[in-house]
Amino acid sequence: MQPDEVPGTGARHDRIPAHGKDALRARIIAARRALTPVARAEAAESLRGHVLELAADLEDGPVCAYLPIGTEPGSVELLDSLRATGRSVLLPVVPARPGPLDWAPYLGAGAVGPGPHRLLEPTTARLGPAALRTAVLVLVPALAVDRRGNRLGRGAGYYDRTLGAATRGTLLAALLHDGELLDDLPADPHDRPVAAVVQPSSGTLALGNNSRP
Repeated sequence: MQPDEVPGTGARHDRIPAHGKDALRARIIAARRALTPVARAEAAESLRGHVLELAADLEDGPVCAYLPIGTEPGSVELLDSLRATGRSVLLPVVPARPGPLDWAPYLGAGAVGPGPHRLLEPTTARLGPAALRTAVLVLVPALAVDRRGNRLGRGAGYYDRTLGAATRGTLLAALLHDGELLDDLPADPHDRPVAAVVQPSSGTLALGNNSRP
């Protein structure tokens, strides 16, 4: 599959209309579910290596990440590996009411518990939404990203409410499976773009909006 193909179709899409977001989400989720356990494990291990290389080039500071659910790219092993390098890892905590994500330290798989939306959350002390501003890298979940950095999420809007608080020196990078970097996605004014994507086969790719110093 080529990077600008829509998963599950093999067809190029130069422009996805706004009303097609739900159909695209369904197609990508179906393609992810079709991956074999071996393919998912190999992708997760490749992403782990790429993210460690990326983080090694950044200054000292926390990494904001996430615990993947289902077929999302990423792994607990990635989080543990980041901690093993001496990095502080912060994970999101979904607020009771719609708003920016809260953050809490990740201290290992034994220090997480169930949260809303089938998510797992840290059981450690909450640091507040402003903790994002301390991060040097934010690993963002996404279903797809285009070459301008526009991100297709699951539609809840939590990251769009959150990422605007990141400082200019913070790298926002989405983790993707191969084939989920598209030519173009519809974007709304409230959408927050990412500056890079990390894919299993191609590693880290800076996007057109990457303005980090």
